[in-house]
Amino acid sequence: MVRFINPFTDVGFKKIFGQEISKELIIDFLNDLLEGERSIRDIRFLDKELLPEFEGDRGTIYDIYCTTESGEYFIVEMQNIRQVQFADRALYYLSQTIARQGQQGGKWLFDLNAVYGVFFMNFRLHDTPNKLRTDIILSDRETHEQFSDKLRFIFIELPSFAKEERECKTDFERWIYVLKNMETLERIPFKARKAVFEKLEQIADIASMSKEERERYDESIKVYRDHLATLAYAEQKGREEGREEGERNKQLAIARNLKTEGIPVGIISKATGLSVEEIEKL
Repeated sequence: MVRFINPFTDVGFKKIFGQEISKELIIDFLNDLLEGERSIRDIRFLDKELLPEFEGDRGTIYDIYCTTESGEYFIVEMQNIRQVQFADRALYYLSQTIARQGQQGGKWLFDLNAVYGVFFMNFRLHDTPNKLRTDIILSDRETHEQFSDKLRFIFIELPSFAKEERECKTDFERWIYVLKNMETLERIPFKARKAVFEKLEQIADIASMSKEERERYDESIKVYRDHLATLAYAEQKGREEGREEGERNKQLAIARNLKTEGIPVGIISKATGLSVEEIEKL
């Protein structure tokens, strides 16, 4: 029997990281993510649904949208399905948060607060394997010196993480291990090392859910599994079509060679399964 919620579902992810009672979890994760750079003491959750900027535009809904005590903005999302122009989508969302900081009047001098996008992905950002974390900053192309610290993207490719519990060396890796394996765990590991995992075990325990929470979670699980089933079908269909296309190309090559040798078209058709019309066009 499954003990803990699936963090890849919409309800599961927001229960772990997106509610006031579990605020210390997102703070701890962000501090481990940015270890040696930032030390976040507190955050304030913002309205995840932003109104459109102009008529006809669509509003934006984030999984988690928060600001730190020093004014930095964090957008944290879990994405299970690869989307068209995913990187451009991330750029658009973060740019919106930059633009919304603008103020009318002559006193505002473009004193922007930094905007971070943290994107958990249950797929690969690129075709290159074994790249768990892709960290994008604004920098000089030649010197690689940072141009501005106001915009940053952190993509976390969960399929690229394959470490076992004993192999995790950093707290960031421990977080990724727990999130990736949570639905199969009988206990949350690393509690002796990090007290926050004790809190995570309580928050993520399915038995602790109210009836209403469980109903929403079960529906979220259904949506998640439907997405996986759709993706699996599309991949299988693609493989089948690829095999069929490969077999067809093979038969076309054979027919082309036989035709070059002067073999009658009728015989070639019987040998390859191709129509007479197809062979005559070769």
